Amino acid sequence: MSEPKAPTPTPGDTYKGWLFKWTNYIKGYQRRWFVLSNGLLSYYRTQAEMGHTCRGTINLATANIAVEDSCNFVISNGGAQTYHLKASSEVERQRWITALELAKAKAVRMQAESDDSGDECSTSPPSGGQGIGARNSEVQSTLRTLGSKVEDLSTCNDLIAKHGSALQRSLSELEGVKLGGDTSDKIRQVTERATLFRITSNAMINACRDFLALAQAHSKRWQKALQAEREQRVRLEETLEQLAKQHNHLERAFRGATVLPASQSNPTADSKGSGPGKGDASDDDENEFFDACEDVQEFITIPADPKYHRRSGSNVSGISSEIGMDDGTTSLDEQSLASNPESPQSQEVEPVRKRRARIPDKPNYSLNLWSIMKNCIGKELSKIPMPVNFNEPISMLQRLSEDLEYSELLDRAAKCQSSLEQMCYVAAFTVSSYSTTVHRTGKPFNPLLGETFELDRLQESGYRSLCEQVSHHPPAAAHHVISERGWTLRQEITVASKFRGKYLSIMPLGTIHCIFEKSNNHYTWKKVTTTVHNIIVGKLWIDQSGEIDVINHRTGDRCHLKFAPYSYFSRDVARKVTGVVTDKDGKAHYVLSGTWDEKMECSRVMQSSRGGENGMEGRQKTVYQTLKPRELWRKTPLPEGAETMYYFSSLALTLNESEEGVAPTDSRRRPDQRLMEQGMWDEANAEKQRLEEKQRSVRREREREAARLANTAEEGVPQDNYKALWFEHREDPVTGEPTHIYKGGYWETKEQGHWDICPDIF
Repeated sequence: MSEPKAPTPTPGDTYKGWLFKWTNYIKGYQRRWFVLSNGLLSYYRTQAEMGHTCRGTINLATANIAVEDSCNFVISNGGAQTYHLKASSEVERQRWITALELAKAKAVRMQAESDDSGDECSTSPPSGGQGIGARNSEVQSTLRTLGSKVEDLSTCNDLIAKHGSALQRSLSELEGVKLGGDTSDKIRQVTERATLFRITSNAMINACRDFLALAQAHSKRWQKALQAEREQRVRLEETLEQLAKQHNHLERAFRGATVLPASQSNPTADSKGSGPGKGDASDDDENEFFDACEDVQEFITIPADPKYHRRSGSNVSGISSEIGMDDGTTSLDEQSLASNPESPQSQEVEPVRKRRARIPDKPNYSLNLWSIMKNCIGKELSKIPMPVNFNEPISMLQRLSEDLEYSELLDRAAKCQSSLEQMCYVAAFTVSSYSTTVHRTGKPFNPLLGETFELDRLQESGYRSLCEQVSHHPPAAAHHVISERGWTLRQEITVASKFRGKYLSIMPLGTIHCIFEKSNNHYTWKKVTTTVHNIIVGKLWIDQSGEIDVINHRTGDRCHLKFAPYSYFSRDVARKVTGVVTDKDGKAHYVLSGTWDEKMECSRVMQSSRGGENGMEGRQKTVYQTLKPRELWRKTPLPEGAETMYYFSSLALTLNESEEGVAPTDSRRRPDQRLMEQGMWDEANAEKQRLEEKQRSVRREREREAARLANTAEEGVPQDNYKALWFEHREDPVTGEPTHIYKGGYWETKEQGHWDICPDIF
């Protein structure tokens, strides 16, 4: 019986043909018509049954394909379905095996892409328009198709390598055969192997042809689409410029027609209709409020009713002094913003030490990060041995001390009479601590166990800060700050970090405490996740994302801050932070908005309501009517030439400056860090390895001592019995978490110069 010759299998095509399928021990193998399409292998008794009756189907994405002999092969999906099949010849069997392997690889890819697209759809924002969305969808579809073709080429390449090796073995055996009776058998075997290799090669060539044809077909379309996008952008820019000019012209005309000087506002003028115009003009200034959360789905802000700005009484809900911020009176808030920053400097009578403003420029040494990181995927970042080329010349303890860059925010908070105003400044302080990280892609040095760092800014800023590395695995640092201006800050941060291949996730664990002496307000909050993107290729960049709850444990006030992750498709400003300050009853009093790399503002909430028309998918947004915003914090510009000095801020430039009288365990005395700052990176790498090996030796000795004590006492003790020098491990009285709290004695020891109690870690 003659059969139609099956075509050479091509990736992505439907493959059909006759095969013999095992049915049972009575009937044995029966001839069936098989169809391979879209990752599914189906069979029919005859070709005529294809339109109405399918006898069975197996999904290749979860199937296993095994070859039994020259003509037989088995397809099974784990026991539920098993097809024992036989081809008419070894060549025909190989055609089917090639087609099945290609189809299975494609089915697995499609299933994985479907899962990924489902995750992306749940987080991606809606498209800006149907036309743009359709074009984006088309481009994404084309890219997926091209990617599929590339994977097909990879699969074919694997098959060619497999069959090429078999052909090579057959040829080697032929060379060793003497002319005799088995010569013809060997030649026949070589011929069959060559035929199989030709079939697979043809499949490879067809896949290449399809890929090139598809790329050529879409190349012109992409060029036209790109040109159209450019032209549309130019038109939009021109239109926007015209609208801006028209808006400016109308605004000037409106103000010139309706705003009257105070001396001219009289009953006669009001009777002519200038009164309403004047009221509208006053509202025009108030309309320059910030829209706290245009694209964040939690709430919306709108300008408060003008009556709130003109009302001087205390019948509006809230604190009258806070309302005074916007009705012309001088409030504590304005005093904090205007006068407080100047007051410390005006009271200084002692000469302040001049700090350095530059460090040696960063050498231009090239090193491939991926060559080091590719073997470290999934590991803790603190356990990855990396050269100093990826570091910056400060330690994690010094980086932690950089949180005090804008300590004046806490100075202002300490002067606030209202706990709600104070909460705004504390929230701004939490955001400001991230402003120094925007360009800082370098990794700080991992502190050695027992390493310390003091930051004495009593003269300049009124505070003293002490950090100590209290644990090595996991790495944990304890931090304590005491200020003469009425506040104390303490924290213990454990860094959990993972390398994900394309990006680094750095997750600080631990609670930060801030206590104000005058009011006894006790605030706590945690840090958000830091992500370093483009590890493999491209320019490294930093993003902060997550949510922070700042809680006042005395009053029950709370501020919920949201750090929006960067999204290419978002229409909102990058690095945006929004928040709402509420009292213990959940009533909103302030709305915060800004960016973690530039500034934060607050607006007093006059009224709130649940919005119906702004809800999405059944969720209603809260609408806040707010007064004009007030700036809480603005980032100080970086020093000149910061791009050659690791993008250090003015404070960071002084952190590693040598100082007399500091502890022998201070980070300023760390030799590898000092060598790196001076540009001697090779020497710094050697010194870094020496210090790490010394630390490992000390730890092994400590573990041996702990084991000896355990054997002596006949009971278990921790393997590492290290105890911090300046901090004690105990339960936090507020949160109940185990933490390290400063036990005192450091500054007294420094005054006496008795550093003999410090360990030798350098």
